[in-house]
Amino acid sequence: QVQLVESGGGLVQAGGSLRLSCAASGRTFSNYAMGWFRQAPGKEREFVAGVSWSGGSTYYADSVKGRVTISRDTAKNTVSLQMNSLNPEDTAVYYCAARLRDVVTSSPYGYDYWGQGTQVTVSS
Repeated sequence: QVQLVESGGGLVQAGGSLRLSCAASGRTFSNYAMGWFRQAPGKEREFVAGVSWSGGSTYYADSVKGRVTISRDTAKNTVSLQMNSLNPEDTAVYYCAARLRDVVTSSPYGYDYWGQGTQVTVSS
């Protein structure tokens, strides 16, 4: 079993930045791909970014490319999401997810463990 706990959400003005973190614990945390997803009210959960176990491969949704950077620290079992130039359309609950394969997928169904989520609200 893997437990994921997100932190770093909050309220920010348009144009601002936030850094989300996800701490993993539980079973041996190795060879997992990690992803960040978000879900706005009334919308489906959507892929934001993903990273391979080594951190050498990263993937981004077109909607956030150039504004968001995903990174991981395998020694600390953490994954971070640096978000810049935020706009109100980025408002959502952001979830961290782990996949029991070292292959990133943009489908939420491909992930085996999920955190509880952290709220990000961007005001205009």
